[in-house]
Amino acid sequence: MARCRPLKARESASAGLLLSLLLLAGCREASGGYPGADWASHHGGYDEGAYSTLDRIDTATVARLGLAWSLDLPGEQTLEATPLAVDGILYFTGSTSKVYAVDGASGKLLWSHDPEIHRHMPDHQRLIFPVNRGVAWWAGKVYVGTIDGRLIALDGRTGRLVWSVATVTAGSRQTITGAPRAFGGKIVIGNGGADRNARGYVSAYDAETGRRLWRFHTVPGDPAEDGDDPAMRMAARTWSADHWKTSGGGGTVWDSMTYDPELNRLYIGVGNAGPYDPAVRSPGGGDNLFLASIVALDADSGRYVWHYQANPREAWDYKATANMIATELRIDGRRRKVLMQAPTNGFFYVLDRESGKLLSAGKLGKVTWASHIDLKTGRPVERPGIRYEKGPSDLWPSPYGAHNWQAMSYSPKTGLVYIPYMQLGARYSAQRVKGTDGKELPLGGVTISPLMKDPEDGKGALVAWDPQAGKMRWKVQHPSLWNGGTMATAGGLVFQGDADGRFAAYDARDGRRLWSFATGLGIVAAPMSYAVAGRQYISILVGYGGATTLWPDLVDRGWKYGRQPRRLLTFTLDGRAELPSTPPPDRTLHAVDDPALVIDPAAAAEGAAIYGNECVTCHGGGLKSAGAPGPDLRESRAALDRDALAAILREGVLAPNGMPRFSELSDAQIAALHMYIRDGARAAIRDGAVRKPLSGGARF
Repeated sequence: MARCRPLKARESASAGLLLSLLLLAGCREASGGYPGADWASHHGGYDEGAYSTLDRIDTATVARLGLAWSLDLPGEQTLEATPLAVDGILYFTGSTSKVYAVDGASGKLLWSHDPEIHRHMPDHQRLIFPVNRGVAWWAGKVYVGTIDGRLIALDGRTGRLVWSVATVTAGSRQTITGAPRAFGGKIVIGNGGADRNARGYVSAYDAETGRRLWRFHTVPGDPAEDGDDPAMRMAARTWSADHWKTSGGGGTVWDSMTYDPELNRLYIGVGNAGPYDPAVRSPGGGDNLFLASIVALDADSGRYVWHYQANPREAWDYKATANMIATELRIDGRRRKVLMQAPTNGFFYVLDRESGKLLSAGKLGKVTWASHIDLKTGRPVERPGIRYEKGPSDLWPSPYGAHNWQAMSYSPKTGLVYIPYMQLGARYSAQRVKGTDGKELPLGGVTISPLMKDPEDGKGALVAWDPQAGKMRWKVQHPSLWNGGTMATAGGLVFQGDADGRFAAYDARDGRRLWSFATGLGIVAAPMSYAVAGRQYISILVGYGGATTLWPDLVDRGWKYGRQPRRLLTFTLDGRAELPSTPPPDRTLHAVDDPALVIDPAAAAEGAAIYGNECVTCHGGGLKSAGAPGPDLRESRAALDRDALAAILREGVLAPNGMPRFSELSDAQIAALHMYIRDGARAAIRDGAVRKPLSGGARF
């Protein structure tokens, strides 16, 4: 494949000119549209449809699919990335933003680059659990965003650092967990941090030099700084005056972006509010643009074109950050250029991508916060009392969403969208909660607990959705809630991994399972497909974890921290490789204790508050971990020894592995945290040290 030179912003003034320049520069169409031998863009192509045109592996041959090779990835935990494939080389990221390059035919590791996030802005390790969803590729370079907010360019052949720029300021609450996007000589990246009240934005950088070209903020800020930006002036009218003095507002673009070469636009998926409670962040009312919205921007300038807001005055951690698929559908007798998304709120939306007009919106499954979406106004018809202003509100779906970041895919052959669906409710209550420092916690005092009433609550599924008819065509029920993304292929197949470690191929027409493989560990990433020397391969990263810390009892499948190897698995027809042995899942809690230690209840209570402030993000609520990204501390021998715990927390001896440093903790605070962990471990031993799976009818 010819290496293509980076294009300047002025060269991509129109879609036609852009495509012509791409061809003249020697870039294959694999960088946009549907992928062929390469999978050179996130979710496969510019359309973000997670669809492969390769068809050697199809409904007739998939039974012959076998393991071609596997690659162990020591030190990794949660693996959410989908690899890219360019010229037979796979590029992907690990949990701490480390980049790998692997030969696609043999599985040989070619190079790796560790951005060493613990050395740059180490406090950013405390803002989010270690996770990264992948890289971008352009003109021979690989690009990655790091947890500490840098955008890094690497030489694709050697892994050598070419340039690095900070996309967030020192002391900020922003992080990067999503994959950059590359087009027209630009690299675009957003940020995370809405849960900590950070202000969202998306930025474009020159692919060759790293120079920032433009930035678009998703919520208004200080009017003196926003200036005459018409988009910010429009958005500010939907917020309380001076809201920016007490809250960043949220609205971070932490995952989904879709580039449209036909219209030369970038569509960004905007996240949830920060704080969640609208009465706290914007007490004067208003829709709070552009929270929970899809926003269309001019790809060259970053200027606002149109928006659609799925959840006006967002209050439930609902976000429009799931992947958006650009395609064409026949609607009312004519072909329309559309954008499709299933955000967390449980509806499936089809928008006209030229105008932003809502064309259809249907419920994917159990949705109770709104009766329907009014197609004339585009607004949801909300149920009364859903903003918990007069007491607790019970709603479906939960903050996990009916669909989260795990990729949905679209097959132009079947006309169906394949969605990793989840069913779970939540109870929301407005309750002002303060941390150990006396300050109100950033979520605005909203407490959220899981809710299950129906047999399918707490479970996930693979759903085939017909976007033209606006209804489900078929459904494959999973026993687990938190499962992997999907890929559709021209071979008439849909691939998905699940939380119990099964990687399976389904008939895209009716959902029949045609093939499966036991990977030895739960899967949350989406697969991809590529070809080398005419041979088709399918690869998937295996590393369960991520948002399992929210309600670990619901998503614990018995995978222990560090016990099952994290791997890249690659399959091909008639593959004969054998997967190295893997320890089986284990749902028993192996708590450790020092019988000589006398528990101090007051110290344990103080430690519980510290744990809730600082540790729960990685180690799980109530000391319960589902195995990643952090261990269950009741099983940890390091947490049994107070001196070892102090070295880890204050000195940061495990920071290179993703465990943050907490140098400000006093001896008394560390002793209290130690006491809380010991109290929890002893209680577990007293109760039998067995964590039993929840039944579908359990209630919280």
